[in-house]
Amino acid sequence: MSAQPQTVATSQGRVAIEHVHIHLGQGAQAFEALHDVSIHIEPGEFVCILGPSGCGKSTLLGALAGHLWASHGRVTVDGQAVTGPHPDRGLVFQHHTLFAWKKVVDNVAFGLKMQGVGRAERRQRALELLKLVGLDAFAHHYPSQLSGGMQQRVEIARVLINHPRVMLMDEPFGALDAQTRLMMQQLLLEVWERIRTSIVFITHDIDEALFLADRILVMSPRPGRIIEEIALDFPRPRQQELVTTERFTELKRHCLALLHPQHDAQPVPPLPRLTPLGAPPRLQFAI
Repeated sequence: MSAQPQTVATSQGRVAIEHVHIHLGQGAQAFEALHDVSIHIEPGEFVCILGPSGCGKSTLLGALAGHLWASHGRVTVDGQAVTGPHPDRGLVFQHHTLFAWKKVVDNVAFGLKMQGVGRAERRQRALELLKLVGLDAFAHHYPSQLSGGMQQRVEIARVLINHPRVMLMDEPFGALDAQTRLMMQQLLLEVWERIRTSIVFITHDIDEALFLADRILVMSPRPGRIIEEIALDFPRPRQQELVTTERFTELKRHCLALLHPQHDAQPVPPLPRLTPLGAPPRLQFAI
């Protein structure tokens, strides 16, 4: 590749979540979504947050994104409090948020347009990123002309063009078929190994977490809290053969035991999924 995307400085992207509690709802319908969550992520680290459906994984990501606020505790990136959304924290959802009426290259370049970058420069930088994710040949297509996996690749390029210090990924491959999902996991690792921005990746898929992460943080059922941290020493770059190794299988069994203990607690209703605008309007914070 002749033109290289700008590399994010490895000194940026340090995340600190300190004793965070988040309450949602009002009055008799109020409930605690997260309980005393503390997480520290080093610059350039790839961390997966693994937990059962409804445990508050997306709520935690929403707090990092600046769409949700902690009832107690503190969320910072590089020592600065998170007070709202910012391009330094790029957010990728399970379903893409591309503009249907814009061509792929213009979707990727949109963030730079909002920053006032000239048309020629922003399109050139968008094309560089599309080449990085293997879609430069589709730059002038519309999102509806792409497969689901290709749309998610465009979404990743759209986030990366802002050179985020932290990428926040909310089950970004959850809607894809198994084969496409494996391909996207491999592609994400290849991109991350070149860009080296910090990644916080939400998933309930154990294999996905084990294959991608430097560390896995396992969450309990709601109210969500961190019940175990698993450091992974699998060498990089990682190949799909990893999933058949004895150590991978051993860790998978351990994660299954954490997520599905023999004596389950009383079931709780699932949390509504986070949207690009934050929590659904009917859910407000309990003060």
